Amino acid sequence: MSKASTKTRNGERPRPGAAENTGFVTPQRRGLMLVLSSPSGAGKTSISRMLLERDPFLQMSVSATTRAKRPGEVPGVDYHFTDATEFNLMINRQEFLEYAKVFDNYYGTPRAPVDRALAEGRDVLFDIDWQGTQQLADRARDDLVTVFILPPSTRELEVRLRKRAQDSTEEVARRMAKAADELSHWPEYQYVLINESLEETVRKIEAILLAERLRRERQMGLHEFVKALREGQ
Repeated sequence: MSKASTKTRNGERPRPGAAENTGFVTPQRRGLMLVLSSPSGAGKTSISRMLLERDPFLQMSVSATTRAKRPGEVPGVDYHFTDATEFNLMINRQEFLEYAKVFDNYYGTPRAPVDRALAEGRDVLFDIDWQGTQQLADRARDDLVTVFILPPSTRELEVRLRKRAQDSTEEVARRMAKAADELSHWPEYQYVLINESLEETVRKIEAILLAERLRRERQMGLHEFVKALREGQ
């Protein structure tokens, strides 16, 4: 198999950081949690879709929510749709990494699938607000990479919301009023990007991902690997 190949002989992609048969047991990378936050309409959903299409090591965290399903959404793929009673039971069972109330509905991230993905060296993408990001930081700061997406202008934000044609005029107005509060939390994020061009914004996030994946702290077994090198193994 050529070293340039990104697939094994059976057609499956290797785990990130997987070793070739060189005699050394090379470090395996622990996965990370990539958080994208922004006011509604700033473009994070489109950004997320492009990242997922391009990156085989990135998977979307599927949130549970009490809001109604929108046209075109698929249960279990876009969201786990549930009612308030079941959502509260999940909170009581401590099954969420984070949860929050947004626009009269609850959203939460189930813990088990995320923990499993990180341990297997896969990265998980989160489309959550600042409240959820704070909770993730409290519970798993070392695994977290946070990016806040800004719109080019307030007018452009409103134009994008109206173009979506998913919300009523009253809902658009409420989201615009909420945007000022959401924007005030940008300093809490590690990276802040202005989404003037979708393609350029995605390229910047890909660069962030590459750098964060190479961080020393994410390389499991690195200490043992370096020790073996020093001992001439």
